[in-house]
Amino acid sequence: QVQLVESGGGLVQAGGSLRLSCAASGRIFRIAAMGWYCQSPGKQRELVATINSIGGATYADSVKGRFTISRDNAKNTVYLQMNSLKPEDTAVYYCNALASQISTPSSYLQVWGQGTLVTVSS
Repeated sequence: QVQLVESGGGLVQAGGSLRLSCAASGRIFRIAAMGWYCQSPGKQRELVATINSIGGATYADSVKGRFTISRDNAKNTVYLQMNSLKPEDTAVYYCNALASQISTPSSYLQVWGQGTLVTVSS
């Protein structure tokens, strides 16, 4: 099994910054892509940013220019640097990975973390 553990959420004032981290563990063979999603009360989970194995990143329009996703392949860890935070960024942020295990190296599974709450006060 592959597990994801997020950290770094919390309460911040509008205009402030937070850095989220997500570490993958388990019998990992390869992680093809990692990403961050967010979910606010009453809304569906939506994409924030993704990054592939060679560093190619995509972002939701709402966070372009403010958030930066990065990845440390040696540590199987993905980061989300969140700057110029707005109250509308308040949500639970979930880490996601598309990963294969040593036992089944060609079979990729979607894995989710437990989520970390980001609250931005006005």
